[in-house]
Amino acid sequence: MCRDKTSFVASVMPARSPELTEAEWAIMKAVWAAQPCAAPDVQEALAGSQGWTYSTVRTLMDRMVGKGLLTAEKIRNLTLYRAAVTRRQAQLGELRYALRHAFDGALKPMVETLLSSEKLSSEELDELESLIAARRRPDASATRKTDS
Repeated sequence: MCRDKTSFVASVMPARSPELTEAEWAIMKAVWAAQPCAAPDVQEALAGSQGWTYSTVRTLMDRMVGKGLLTAEKIRNLTLYRAAVTRRQAQLGELRYALRHAFDGALKPMVETLLSSEKLSSEELDELESLIAARRRPDASATRKTDS
Protein backbone atom coordinates (compact mmCIF):
# COMPACT_ATOMS: atom_id res chain seq x y z
CA MET A 1 0.00 0.00 0.00
CA CYS A 2 1.86 3.08 -1.24
CA ARG A 3 0.26 6.42 -0.36
CA ASP A 4 1.40 9.97 -0.83
CA LYS A 5 2.05 11.97 2.35
CA THR A 6 3.93 15.20 2.92
CA SER A 7 5.17 15.15 6.53
CA PHE A 8 7.95 12.75 7.39
CA VAL A 9 9.99 11.98 10.46
CA ALA A 10 13.65 11.00 10.62
CA SER A 11 14.52 12.88 7.45
CA VAL A 12 18.27 13.19 7.93
CA MET A 13 20.32 13.64 4.74
CA PRO A 14 23.77 12.10 4.70
CA ALA A 15 26.50 14.75 4.72
CA ARG A 16 28.22 13.15 1.72
CA SER A 17 27.29 10.84 -1.11
CA PRO A 18 26.13 7.56 0.38
CA GLU A 19 27.88 4.24 -0.12
CA LEU A 20 25.17 1.58 -0.24
CA THR A 21 25.48 -2.12 0.42
CA GLU A 22 24.04 -4.57 -2.09
CA ALA A 23 20.98 -5.07 0.14
CA GLU A 24 20.50 -1.31 0.49
CA TRP A 25 20.65 -0.91 -3.30
CA ALA A 26 17.87 -3.48 -3.70
CA ILE A 27 15.68 -1.69 -1.17
CA MET A 28 16.42 1.77 -2.54
CA LYS A 29 15.46 0.68 -6.07
CA ALA A 30 12.15 -0.69 -4.79
CA VAL A 31 11.46 2.49 -2.79
CA TRP A 32 12.39 4.80 -5.69
CA ALA A 33 9.98 2.86 -7.92
CA ALA A 34 6.94 3.22 -5.65
CA GLN A 35 7.47 5.71 -2.82
CA PRO A 36 6.08 6.29 -0.31
CA CYS A 37 5.89 2.59 0.54
CA ALA A 38 5.33 0.36 3.51
CA ALA A 39 7.79 -2.43 4.26
CA PRO A 40 5.36 -5.15 3.06
CA ASP A 41 5.24 -3.45 -0.37
CA VAL A 42 9.03 -3.50 -0.59
CA GLN A 43 9.18 -7.10 0.61
CA GLU A 44 6.65 -8.11 -2.06
CA ALA A 45 8.55 -6.21 -4.77
CA LEU A 46 11.77 -7.99 -3.80
CA ALA A 47 10.28 -11.44 -3.15
CA GLY A 48 11.32 -12.84 -6.53
CA SER A 49 14.87 -11.55 -6.51
CA GLN A 50 15.78 -11.61 -2.79
CA GLY A 51 13.40 -13.94 -0.97
CA TRP A 52 13.65 -11.85 2.20
CA THR A 53 11.08 -12.14 4.98
CA TYR A 54 9.07 -9.15 6.12
CA SER A 55 11.15 -8.84 9.31
CA THR A 56 14.39 -8.76 7.31
CA VAL A 57 13.08 -6.00 5.04
CA ARG A 58 11.69 -4.00 7.96
CA THR A 59 14.95 -4.28 9.91
CA LEU A 60 16.99 -3.18 6.88
CA MET A 61 14.66 -0.27 6.18
CA ASP A 62 14.70 0.91 9.81
CA ARG A 63 18.52 0.80 9.78
CA MET A 64 18.49 2.79 6.53
CA VAL A 65 16.35 5.44 8.25
CA GLY A 66 19.01 5.66 10.95
CA LYS A 67 21.69 6.08 8.28
CA GLY A 68 19.72 8.89 6.61
CA LEU A 69 19.02 6.89 3.44
CA LEU A 70 15.26 6.68 3.99
CA THR A 71 12.68 8.75 5.82
CA ALA A 72 9.82 7.19 7.77
CA GLU A 73 6.36 8.45 8.64
CA LYS A 74 4.21 6.60 11.15
CA ILE A 75 0.45 6.67 10.47
CA ARG A 76 -1.33 4.70 13.19
CA ASN A 77 0.17 1.21 12.81
CA LEU A 78 1.62 1.79 9.31
CA THR A 79 5.09 3.16 8.58
CA LEU A 80 5.61 4.73 5.16
CA TYR A 81 9.12 5.09 3.78
CA ARG A 82 10.59 7.49 1.22
CA ALA A 83 14.06 7.82 -0.21
CA ALA A 84 16.11 10.53 1.51
CA VAL A 85 18.75 10.33 -1.23
CA THR A 86 18.28 10.50 -4.96
CA ARG A 87 19.38 7.82 -7.37
CA ARG A 88 22.03 10.25 -8.65
CA GLN A 89 23.42 10.80 -5.13
CA ALA A 90 23.65 7.04 -4.62
CA GLN A 91 25.34 6.55 -8.00
CA LEU A 92 27.83 9.29 -7.18
CA GLY A 93 28.61 7.59 -3.88
CA GLU A 94 29.36 4.33 -5.72
CA LEU A 95 31.61 6.07 -8.22
CA ARG A 96 33.49 7.95 -5.53
CA TYR A 97 33.97 4.72 -3.57
CA ALA A 98 35.42 2.96 -6.64
CA LEU A 99 37.57 6.00 -7.46
CA ARG A 100 39.03 6.10 -3.93
CA HIS A 101 39.50 2.39 -3.38
CA ALA A 102 40.19 0.86 -6.80
CA PHE A 103 42.01 3.78 -8.41
CA ASP A 104 43.53 5.64 -5.44
CA GLY A 105 41.61 8.77 -6.40
CA ALA A 106 43.00 8.91 -9.97
CA LEU A 107 40.14 9.63 -12.37
CA LYS A 108 42.04 9.15 -15.64
CA PRO A 109 42.89 5.45 -15.07
CA MET A 110 39.30 4.84 -13.99
CA VAL A 111 37.90 6.36 -17.20
CA GLU A 112 40.52 4.54 -19.31
CA THR A 113 39.51 1.24 -17.70
CA LEU A 114 35.84 1.88 -18.36
CA LEU A 115 36.46 2.92 -21.96
CA SER A 116 38.67 -0.08 -22.71
CA SER A 117 36.35 -2.62 -21.07
CA GLU A 118 33.03 -1.47 -22.54
CA LYS A 119 31.89 -1.56 -26.17
CA LEU A 120 30.75 1.94 -27.02
CA SER A 121 28.97 2.98 -30.19
CA SER A 122 30.06 6.00 -32.21
CA GLU A 123 27.02 7.85 -30.86
CA GLU A 124 27.98 7.11 -27.27
CA LEU A 125 31.56 8.25 -27.89
CA ASP A 126 30.23 11.45 -29.50
CA GLU A 127 28.03 12.04 -26.44
CA LEU A 128 31.02 11.57 -24.13
CA GLU A 129 33.10 13.99 -26.20
CA SER A 130 30.25 16.53 -26.01
CA LEU A 131 30.09 16.16 -22.23
CA ILE A 132 33.83 16.78 -21.95
CA ALA A 133 33.64 19.77 -24.31
CA ALA A 134 30.76 21.27 -22.30
CA ARG A 135 32.71 20.75 -19.09
CA ARG A 136 35.71 22.62 -20.55
CA ARG A 137 33.76 25.70 -21.69
CA PRO A 138 33.32 27.31 -18.25
CA ASP A 139 37.00 26.72 -17.44
CA ALA A 140 38.08 28.20 -20.77
CA SER A 141 35.92 31.32 -20.37
CA ALA A 142 37.16 31.83 -16.77
CA THR A 143 40.75 31.60 -17.97
CA ARG A 144 40.16 34.13 -20.73
CA LYS A 145 38.60 36.61 -18.28
CA THR A 146 41.56 36.40 -15.88
CA ASP A 147 44.10 36.77 -18.73
CA SER A 148 42.56 40.10 -19.87
